[in-house]
Amino acid sequence: MDPSTWNLPLLVVWLIMYGIILCRAGATYVLGRLARGGLAKSPRIRALLASEGYAKAEERVNRWGAPVVAISFLTVGFQTLANLAAGTTRMPWLRYAAALAVGGAAWATVYSVVGFAGFRAIMLAYRQAPVLTLSVAAVIVVTLVVLLVVTGRKRSARRERVPEETAEPLL
Repeated sequence: MDPSTWNLPLLVVWLIMYGIILCRAGATYVLGRLARGGLAKSPRIRALLASEGYAKAEERVNRWGAPVVAISFLTVGFQTLANLAAGTTRMPWLRYAAALAVGGAAWATVYSVVGFAGFRAIMLAYRQAPVLTLSVAAVIVVTLVVLLVVTGRKRSARRERVPEETAEPLL
């Protein structure tokens, strides 16, 4: 889904992107509300709700509320978990809708304006220097994979460490 090939005015592209995020994030919120009910019987849903990422999202949504949901639209990965957590914690619909409207507008702007320019820049770079463009892309992919592996190992090491028992002070 490359918006640069749509040959539409930028405002129309933005409106399409805004509609996409309203539907997608809204559906995630609804799934979150359902997840605390009957959907929680699903092993996949239980595993998701037991994940570390979801726990962090729920903690942040509980602590900061709707602003976290709105800001989450400027992130990758956390966005879905924040919308799900808003649903599972039963954030009131009007509060969630306000966060969705603001955050969704920011997301649509990033993806239609910056994404639009980014797609065009990458296509131009590839036309001018395909080997260099693919080389840079490969370096970025390898760097991201290395960062993910290192981060994953650090998290595993932290989980495996058993906290030392503290002795009670003698009085």
